[in-house]
Amino acid sequence: MKRALALLGCVVGAGLTASLALAGVSQEEADRLGKDLTPLGAQRAGNGGDIPDWDGGITAPPPGFVPGEHHRNPFPDDQVKFTINGQNADQYKDNLTVGQMTMLKTYPTYQMKVYQTRRTCSASEKIYEWTKRNAVSSTLISGGNGIDGALVGTPFPVLSPQDPDAGIKVYWNHRFSPRNFKFRRWQAFASVTTGGDYQVIRSTDEGIIHYSGPGMVEVGDATDINGINNRFVTYLNVTTQPARLAGNIVLVYDTIDPAKGERQAWIYNPGTRRVLRAPQIAYDNPLTNGDGLGTSDQFDMMNGNPDRYSFKLAGGPDGKREIYIGYNAFDFASNTNTYAQMLTPGHPNQDKLRYELHRHWVVEATLKEGARHVYSRRTMYSDEDSWRLTWVDLYDTRGELWRLQESMITNWYDIPFCYNASEFYYDVQSGRYIAVSLRNEEKSIDWTAADIQPERYTPDSIRRLGVR
Repeated sequence: MKRALALLGCVVGAGLTASLALAGVSQEEADRLGKDLTPLGAQRAGNGGDIPDWDGGITAPPPGFVPGEHHRNPFPDDQVKFTINGQNADQYKDNLTVGQMTMLKTYPTYQMKVYQTRRTCSASEKIYEWTKRNAVSSTLISGGNGIDGALVGTPFPVLSPQDPDAGIKVYWNHRFSPRNFKFRRWQAFASVTTGGDYQVIRSTDEGIIHYSGPGMVEVGDATDINGINNRFVTYLNVTTQPARLAGNIVLVYDTIDPAKGERQAWIYNPGTRRVLRAPQIAYDNPLTNGDGLGTSDQFDMMNGNPDRYSFKLAGGPDGKREIYIGYNAFDFASNTNTYAQMLTPGHPNQDKLRYELHRHWVVEATLKEGARHVYSRRTMYSDEDSWRLTWVDLYDTRGELWRLQESMITNWYDIPFCYNASEFYYDVQSGRYIAVSLRNEEKSIDWTAADIQPERYTPDSIRRLGVR
């Protein structure tokens, strides 16, 4: 009997230990945030060379900035240090991804103009405070497919490369990277043929990021993750051009823990004037307005339930690599650029892009045995200063490199937080690509959008919206 009780005590003790281990890091570890780690968990110190120390990032707009305008470049006098192209790419291969090397070797016009590295990413004190709380309280649940104990800030800011769950935690840090509570965006998609032809598809999207409030209706009407009813974001997208597609509407309720409720989605088709459930807006089903060149879970570089993949760190001993990436893309995102200037055969106009050397967490996501997806493997690069995914190499079911994703980081310094300027998905097997969330010829994003209310986001509401 004593032996059985002792064994039971060991089992219970082991279970408690495991639970505590999953419940974030110690307060001592969390206190590193804002010291040797940045408030979001990046290494504050530079590399002693091209990567400088983080000094707080951009915390205010540059002189002359007017709210609502496209963001001005705070570094207009920066000059190109050197250019990487197909001829000299091997010289820089230690700081390039497999996909970048492929683009450089495939397209003579694909080049990377490298500038001074500026670690400009920053966020609000509110986000920093919540991130520090999350460090000790955030947990993985449902086998890593959901999280608990986190809100507003980065869920897992203090990562150890020895943590077997570090890979999936990087994904969650990307998915819940800093953003505002309510938003409205005007954006364009364009799929570009091998010859450079394209048609622009325009849409508006808007919604409430409940996690970021936190709140269901207004900031503060929820105080913990249970208060937002497992709802990460309520999202609405309305296609406005061309005429043949105008009026198509997508409504999504995206969830945090699929075990408590899967993502719900609906579509409104103006031709039938019907609202239909759309479970296909997930995983490897075709991306809305993507012309077959992307999957639903590629939007925002990767989104949704990660349950079909196993995640692990694949960088160096510290889980990271230093790579050249599109960064501080203020000139690229400027409204002085037209889509005709930017969308060139094979890839966007590289003269418009700025590349810098930054440290990235590297994550290998491998399709689980028995799971179905068109991508058998995804190698993902997450910028340490923002947790945003900036590059992804995608492999088909034969293990061959198939598609690539590139995203350019920009500090929305009037908020502030770092976010994508745009995304590009390259199909290296067909030679085509799609530009996602272009904004040069559109209005600037409204990251406050205080007029947005939840009653707008129901199946009945989108039916009424569609027939106006």
